[in-house]
Amino acid sequence: MTLPRRKSRQVRVGNVLIGGGAPISVQTMTKTDTRNVEATLAQLHEIKTAGADIVRLACPDLRAAEAFDDIMKEAPVPIIADIHFDYRLAIRVLEAGVDGIRLNPGNLARKDMLPRIVDLCRDRRVSIRIGVNNGSLRMDLRRKVFAGEMPVEEAMVESALDDINAIEALDYGEIKLSLKASDVPTTVRAYRLMADRTDVPFHVGLTEAGTVRSGTIKSAQAIGTLLIDGLCDTIRVSLTGDSREEVYVGQKLLANVGLRDGGPNLISCPSCGRVEIALEKAAHAVEERLREYATENISVSVMGCAVNGPGEGQIADFGIAGGRGKGAIYRLGKVVRGCREEEMVDVLFEEIDKWIAAGRPKGEIDPEIYEQVMNAKPMNETADV
Repeated sequence: MTLPRRKSRQVRVGNVLIGGGAPISVQTMTKTDTRNVEATLAQLHEIKTAGADIVRLACPDLRAAEAFDDIMKEAPVPIIADIHFDYRLAIRVLEAGVDGIRLNPGNLARKDMLPRIVDLCRDRRVSIRIGVNNGSLRMDLRRKVFAGEMPVEEAMVESALDDINAIEALDYGEIKLSLKASDVPTTVRAYRLMADRTDVPFHVGLTEAGTVRSGTIKSAQAIGTLLIDGLCDTIRVSLTGDSREEVYVGQKLLANVGLRDGGPNLISCPSCGRVEIALEKAAHAVEERLREYATENISVSVMGCAVNGPGEGQIADFGIAGGRGKGAIYRLGKVVRGCREEEMVDVLFEEIDKWIAAGRPKGEIDPEIYEQVMNAKPMNETADV
């Protein structure tokens, strides 16, 4: 699938390029107290393993800013410091060597210090992410929104343009922009409204989206829409939950529209009255174990009856087709193992591990078997398990 991409300037965060046609990167944020260096580094390594490209860290006070000295020595991914209000925090983390800062020039208590911050960014080509949220508009714009004089997305865009102009007036262009609301329509309208008014690359997400379940749905709607529009340069899924879950959802959003190799693709039937195995339990077990195979671009099916089971088993790289307490393990169109229901997941991963050990041979779907799929008999009649 080829999606259109808005033309944007290119900036750099550490070794990650953003905008200008670069691959869309996935960001997240640590959930630790940044002042706890050991815990923060441990989480950074977990997040890196999960596949994050960039990670942002909160910097609420000077102690947190000083912690970046030690964090940057061992950080396994490019680091962005989240700065609000106090210019001294921005200066301190830039001295510590961060790869980027999140900054709203409009909420700096000392706006006269913006040139100093920009000069430090220029010295190392550190990018500045201007972050405008619907809940953090400056007071004059907020009054207009509350009075019904201006839609919130227009206020967000006006605020962002002011901040962009403030930095570009200092002859610095290493800027990216986020326009996040906590609801889908406002977020989408804000990015669409801004798209033709600047070439600054877009950091796209939904702020305060919610828990893993509700936040994933809302984020998928907003980010998915803007991906199809071609308005994303880097994305962050914001969830009340594990940072690794944010990374997982972000990667899947990109993979589902063909913009990233998404690792394992799980195909599982929704279950119905035809199912004769503990399908939901098996699907969850397979999904959880596939997290350990994050770099393997394989499709795995978990099916519970003869209507879809053999067919998906032919098409997926690997598959389980179960029935009446038994299961068959498929590999590219052929049954390679039969087993009891309670062994299915273990046997499936034994076969996947064999495939990896053999060098991940491509293989081909057997066309004769594939043609027979629609005429397949129930599992318990065809599989000698």
